[in-house]
Amino acid sequence: MEWWITLLLIFGGLITLFVIGLPIAFAFLTVNLVGAILLWNGAAGVNQLVLNIFDSVSKFSLLPIPMFILMGEIMFRTGLGIKVFETIGKWLGRLPGRLSIVAVGSGTFFSVLSGSSVASTALLGSLLVPDMQKKGYSHAMSVGPILGSAGLATMIPPTALGILLASLASIPVGHFLVAIFIPGILLALLFLIYIVVRSYLQPHLAPKYNVEKVPLSEKITDTVKYILPLGIVVFLLLGVIILGFGTPTQSATLGAVGTVILSYFYGGLTWKSIWDSLTGTFRSSVMIYMIIIGSTTFGQILSYTGVTQGLVQIVSELEFHPLIILILLQLALLILGCFMEPLSIMMMTLPVLMPIASSMGFDPLWFGVIILLNMQIATITPPFGMDLFAMKSVMPRNSITMVDIYKAVTPFLVLNVVLMFILIFFPSLSLWLPSLMTQ
Repeated sequence: MEWWITLLLIFGGLITLFVIGLPIAFAFLTVNLVGAILLWNGAAGVNQLVLNIFDSVSKFSLLPIPMFILMGEIMFRTGLGIKVFETIGKWLGRLPGRLSIVAVGSGTFFSVLSGSSVASTALLGSLLVPDMQKKGYSHAMSVGPILGSAGLATMIPPTALGILLASLASIPVGHFLVAIFIPGILLALLFLIYIVVRSYLQPHLAPKYNVEKVPLSEKITDTVKYILPLGIVVFLLLGVIILGFGTPTQSATLGAVGTVILSYFYGGLTWKSIWDSLTGTFRSSVMIYMIIIGSTTFGQILSYTGVTQGLVQIVSELEFHPLIILILLQLALLILGCFMEPLSIMMMTLPVLMPIASSMGFDPLWFGVIILLNMQIATITPPFGMDLFAMKSVMPRNSITMVDIYKAVTPFLVLNVVLMFILIFFPSLSLWLPSLMTQ
């Protein structure tokens, strides 16, 4: 059977399961089970499926995720995270799309603390969207900004996915974390500009509401009190990795400990908040790992049937200018990102893409940053982006459809692609900071 026919059959079955209302994780598992039986020799395939499920959640690179989630849970359960939101909001005044800007600012900040776009989406979506909807914000200006900013967890260090990419591509991890910093901040700025402009042109999407005037002295005091101390946590997350004192798992653990200590000194740490944080972490972690179980094995079935190799081979055999080849490679990854989760894409394509990049003279740091941005796009790309399903899972039942989520995230997908072209034509945005480390 041709690989493209297999592709149509697999995704046709998956879409059918979604249409009839089967939960996302179980839809993936159903397709995986049928695929294992038909393609992997019956009972032997089922045994292999069980082994794949175990392997998909027993990777060392996934260990920081519960710690990152615990950090976010503690910050919100103890009130520390709310204080950060309020402090950011005080500086914004009556800007158009104020709550959407708060969502992007908070998402950018918590990207440093979470390292997981799925975790950021679930956390920010459950906490911010209800309040935004009460104030009349449309899905485009509530769900969209949160999905966009939560994806920054992939582009702003520390990022487990970025660290894994650097390891798979044999790129120095410290240099790579520094290389993605400017692109990540630039993406956040693009989101902010878009929100302000659209809110000004279409005010009904983000209605204005009364905001109390806050003295400058109060803004400065709250910033010093609630935001600057979190620089300690940021150092525990980033400094430990960049200085070579520990692994991402160790830095995540230190970050969680630092968050607990800060919450204690702010007076919000109680036995109830600890219990709620632990149970919240357990629920979110189970949700994330269930998604990983389904999507990872799904990617393995696609690889076995030759779908992935077929798509990559078509692009790699074209004879064009290196810049055109680069754009075509990214287009192939964008297409794969519509159907597969980033980890599977990287595991299957990096062994092919990195030699191609080397043969064309592409700087591996620059090429890796562009691929990572592509992987961040994959987390919010319809129809199967993991963050889209994470957002749906934390919304009240029947309050929003997947079509609404697809529409809301589309402008932010476009902005990601705009940044990709900026990085392609201006490599110095990725290479300038790493060049300072070698001087």
